[in-house]
Amino acid sequence: MSLTPAHPRLSLLDRDHSILAFNERVMDWARRTDVPLLERLRYLSIVSSNLDEFFEVRMAPQLAARKTHEQRGTYTEESYERVSATVHTLVAQQYAIYNDELLPLLEKKGIKLVAHGERNPRQRRWVKEYFQRQVQPLLMPVGLDPAHPFPQVANKSLNFIVRLKGKDAFGRENEIAIVKVPRILPRFVRMPQAKGSKQTHFVSISSLIRSHLADLFTGRQVTEFSQFRVTRHSDLAVDEEEVKNLRTALRKGLQQRHYGEALRLEVSAGCSEYLSNFLLAQFDLPPPALYRAAGPVNLVRLNQLIDQVDAPALRFERYTGGWPVDLAPGQSFFERLQQGDVLIHQPYESFDAVLAFLREAVEDPDVLAIKQTIYRTGAKSELMDLLREAVRRGKEVTAVVELKARFDEEANINYAERLESVGAQVVYGVVGLKTHAKMLLVTRREKGRLRRYAHLSTGNYNPGTARLYTDISHLTADEALTADMDQIFLHLASQNRLPRLHKALIAPFLLHKAMTEQVEAAAAAARAGKEARIVLKMNALTDEPLARCLAEASQAGVQIDLIIRGACILPAGLPGVTDHVRVRSVIGRLLEHSRVFYFRIDGAESLWLSSADWMNRNMLRRVELAWPVTDAALRQRIIDECLLAYLHDTKDAWLLQPDGRYLPAAATPAPAGKARTPQHSAQNHLMARYGSRG
Repeated sequence: MSLTPAHPRLSLLDRDHSILAFNERVMDWARRTDVPLLERLRYLSIVSSNLDEFFEVRMAPQLAARKTHEQRGTYTEESYERVSATVHTLVAQQYAIYNDELLPLLEKKGIKLVAHGERNPRQRRWVKEYFQRQVQPLLMPVGLDPAHPFPQVANKSLNFIVRLKGKDAFGRENEIAIVKVPRILPRFVRMPQAKGSKQTHFVSISSLIRSHLADLFTGRQVTEFSQFRVTRHSDLAVDEEEVKNLRTALRKGLQQRHYGEALRLEVSAGCSEYLSNFLLAQFDLPPPALYRAAGPVNLVRLNQLIDQVDAPALRFERYTGGWPVDLAPGQSFFERLQQGDVLIHQPYESFDAVLAFLREAVEDPDVLAIKQTIYRTGAKSELMDLLREAVRRGKEVTAVVELKARFDEEANINYAERLESVGAQVVYGVVGLKTHAKMLLVTRREKGRLRRYAHLSTGNYNPGTARLYTDISHLTADEALTADMDQIFLHLASQNRLPRLHKALIAPFLLHKAMTEQVEAAAAAARAGKEARIVLKMNALTDEPLARCLAEASQAGVQIDLIIRGACILPAGLPGVTDHVRVRSVIGRLLEHSRVFYFRIDGAESLWLSSADWMNRNMLRRVELAWPVTDAALRQRIIDECLLAYLHDTKDAWLLQPDGRYLPAAATPAPAGKARTPQHSAQNHLMARYGSRG
């Protein structure tokens, strides 16, 4: 069946607005009174971090359409204005929560961010001494004149613009100066506690500097000033067909990333029109790109304040994932996998078991080879140390390192060089495609023959995010699946054509087509009067052909549930178009990250785990992997924990409406004739089932 438009009335939702709607849902956690206070502050900083990335990655073509007054792909001047208006509203809500809700509540708990006008004489003396000793020696104000043009301002750095009165040392009236604030300076400084006081006071670096700006301009009068921050385009573009050494080219690109095209300008709420217009002109930005911050211009740095507060009652209760239920502590992974597959539901179950599997492979003298894909592993990685140790022990180690993992490029380049330095075989995947599949393959000699053991995952090999992201790890010795993985590693290293695989689906060759065929098979069954059910869990649905295919299946009568954390372009419940589609987004303490694709067609079940979302880039511009879970017990466990638990979530779930709005599941009316049940949180339920607290 060809992919034709599902229905003339199907208008897909805008991807950028869907991303921003996701951030509205995240920000709701900063409002929730059942969330510990410092965690509410952290959610506010998460929204700021997400908005930074939104501008760095998504806004360049939008701004180009605005500047040229010409359409750029799907972007127009009008679409830029609409997105900008939505972001302005979101930012205004952020600072309202920060100033009107969180700061007063923190002060009641004895935690206060002390502004200049609120400081007592003792505090003012301390701030002045701190400025003179720790800050002023690192500041270098630059007065602007023909010999000192506007300086290069790095992406997301904190700066001050100052307007001066009077003449400089040479009798000139250059009135504008720029002060860069070094990144090495802490953004929040804890002030000494008064004797006998239980209060914890902080001063922001921006407030500390603004209090003493005049000290930087002896003989001049400061008449106006504002903090400011510019966000730049940061998506590295490297023509892999043209470069001879991708690693070298990326290193050069990383040096220039901090100075890409300016996309957003943030200033203090009280910044004068004169100074804001001056900055807009310097960065060649239109008025909608100006954002006035009623507080620190970078709320991401609130994490520094949060981390300095010793108040366990204001944080989430510490959670530690338990040892996987399918594994006995101390048991050999190889012996266990000979008995059957193992699933690890992270972080409800500990990622430490994955490291333990690799550690056993490194230390086992019968293991001959280890092959692994590396996308994100974190700044300090035990996993990388284990791979280096495997090389030192004489094992063949192949690492497929994705150098273009966004914002992790430098770490991955360093890891690649460290692995090569000890003799590992390092390859960078396929030209033009990111290698996003998560695979670890171990080859072991057993009784005169070679046997393979494998780990596949929906998430990254990053111990840090493994404590915060929900993912599925799958350990297996299945001969067909591990043989597929071996062929995929060979393909990535040699660029040879892939043979026909036994079980695995790989993008960009098979995955999109296979998922389309699964949806179409469900639609055909429904048209024939047979049962058809689809449940998909992923981070995003933005691939138009797949979205339209799902709409067609809905019109055929297939019951479709989509559990999508972030952007979704398919409207739910649109009469005559997507009547049988329900979309829910679960935003919780943990970040939902697992990808699960479930199909039940005329009584036959199939379930796939995957590294891929249903996005065009994942399906057609990345090396992605999906694999089936064929063990009936394990499949049912995934259905229960990853699908049913979330479909029944009434506490943290949001329901997509036909017009693109999301409503909290807790606010939607109960079905007719049924009493509302107590609120259920899938994440809380699973943490209670598997975790060890304390």
